[in-house]
Amino acid sequence: MSDVSAPFLPKSRVAAVQAAPVFLDTARTVDKACALIAEAAGNGAKLIAFPEVFVSAYPYWNWLMTPIEGAEWHERLYRASIRVDGPEVAALCAAARDHGCTVVIGINERDPVSVGTLYNSNLIIGADGRLLGRHRKLVPTWAEKLTWAGGDGNSIRVYDTPVGPLGTLACGENTNTLARFALLSQGELVHVANYIALPVAPASYNMAEAIKIRATAHSFEGKVFTIVACSAVSDEMIAAMSTSRPQNRDLLSRPNSAWSGVIDPHGNLIGEALIDVEGIVYADIDLGDCIRPKLMHDIIGGYNRFDIFNLTVDRTPRASALFVDAPQPVDPDEEMPS
Repeated sequence: MSDVSAPFLPKSRVAAVQAAPVFLDTARTVDKACALIAEAAGNGAKLIAFPEVFVSAYPYWNWLMTPIEGAEWHERLYRASIRVDGPEVAALCAAARDHGCTVVIGINERDPVSVGTLYNSNLIIGADGRLLGRHRKLVPTWAEKLTWAGGDGNSIRVYDTPVGPLGTLACGENTNTLARFALLSQGELVHVANYIALPVAPASYNMAEAIKIRATAHSFEGKVFTIVACSAVSDEMIAAMSTSRPQNRDLLSRPNSAWSGVIDPHGNLIGEALIDVEGIVYADIDLGDCIRPKLMHDIIGGYNRFDIFNLTVDRTPRASALFVDAPQPVDPDEEMPS
């Protein structure tokens, strides 16, 4: 007897990349990403998740310097940023197509109109090389507000991929209960949560543990698989941020600042996780494992009261201005249709 569930609940190998970009070097970072796609696909991965803003830097200066001191670094980041219709994204799409895998990767996205405006964006690239979507981080976290503008609800979407219905949120968004519920309510079964290593967090904050808690919560509450990909801090980045401030070296070297791994629908870690060091985590997932946990808690189905609770998500794209042009005058000499 054939397995009628196979087309709907596939089994797949997934990969979470924990790596540092080549700091503010867009071309070399894209080359590194393409090489990692080839490596992970060569090991059987059909979904490859990359860290937040992997192309090609996180603005650590916002945490380590005054805004005036950080302005030069912001300009460097802007000049290293990319557009969705640019050659860098085309290269990433080609790598996904050539290796037949779905890719989620974070970029610093340049606004197509406003010079200096950046977004923290996740790209969702299909196994056929098409750009399926772009999610702009809704609310930059804390010091990040000095660098990124906020996204809109247009990208709160779940995408059909060969590994299953896939959604993604960046870093602190995975603490936003309503954003997570909005993805679950669209049938998300595979969630990509990408992060940056944050050694500059307050001393009482264990970033690695915080990432794991968020991923576990989403998987357990939604009965989905969560793939976490976090960046690493390289010696190159530490040196760049410590040249004029030697005390920054210790801050950026703090351990337990990055965590990458895969969580199952029961909230259990599959295999091993990576903490701080670079590498690729692999896991084999079976979306059929999402069925039985729903018997206990199906928060988008039988374990909710939609007569009491209601969530409305505005997915209208936003722009800085809406232009309404006057109708063009009709040329009297034009031949009128009969």
